[in-house]
Amino acid sequence: MSEQVSASVLDLVGNTPMVRLRGVTAGLPERVEVYAKLEYFNPGGSVKDRAARQMILEALADGRLSRDKVLIDSTSGNTGVAYAMFCAALGIEAHLVMPSNVSQPRKELIAAYGATIIFSDPLEGSDGAIELAHKVLADDKTGRYFYPDQYSNPANPRAHELTTGPEVVRDTEGRVTHFVAGLGTTGTVMGTGRALRRLAPAARIVAVQPDAAFHGLEGLKHLESSIVPAIYEAAGHDETVWMGTEAGWAMRERLGREEGLVVGHSSGASVEAALRVAQGLTEGVIVCICCDHGDRYFDPRKLQRGTAAGAHV
Repeated sequence: MSEQVSASVLDLVGNTPMVRLRGVTAGLPERVEVYAKLEYFNPGGSVKDRAARQMILEALADGRLSRDKVLIDSTSGNTGVAYAMFCAALGIEAHLVMPSNVSQPRKELIAAYGATIIFSDPLEGSDGAIELAHKVLADDKTGRYFYPDQYSNPANPRAHELTTGPEVVRDTEGRVTHFVAGLGTTGTVMGTGRALRRLAPAARIVAVQPDAAFHGLEGLKHLESSIVPAIYEAAGHDETVWMGTEAGWAMRERLGREEGLVVGHSSGASVEAALRVAQGLTEGVIVCICCDHGDRYFDPRKLQRGTAAGAHV
């Protein structure tokens, strides 16, 4: 059978492409290379496919999950999409707890896969979704639920240690000097960092965090004001870049207009952080994670034509 034919959607995760950024990096020395790893090429459209797949496969292997169980977890959206997709492919019911103010396209995607959405208080963010998931579990008397708990499950960072990190090293031919990604569940930074410590020990691991508790960088956590994920270790990264909402949003817009990459706001924050790191270098190979596509944040059907300055509708 052709290598292009897969037995299941679960086999399509990983080996996402990287592209060198040329527009937004104008003015940097030629020997400072900045690459975006485009995680929206995963089948569910985001970096979260990797962790969701690993958590599900490990639970199936050791018997914690089966078709007579219901998967339940809290999510800000992308992991929920991944759970819903994989559960649909495996014939497993999924219940997903998320803040009611997550973007409409994410809600519609999850519903399209047949999963049940349980909405939490929008003002409580991802922490409120975590707490509501815990309440649903505590109130359940049937024992029907499997709770992967993406914030505490070691399979989350393990997915990136096994796949994302080795891919970064392979695709840069071992030249990577900096890896940049946002902190949400923290699995991407923790797991990729572990792989790079082993495979490219000179590379620096850079974490991106919102600079305030109340922010608009959906999917990222301001750890000082949040429930800190159990999988997080401060020693798992070498430095932190604190990012304002406006800066992340502005870079997201620049990426669309200057690179042809329409990505989410956390991806804009990741690229902006990568450029800040690049400013102090004379040479280097920086890889940053673009974790999802911008269509997760707007409905293309509602966009007006000709939104550029001076255009007419």
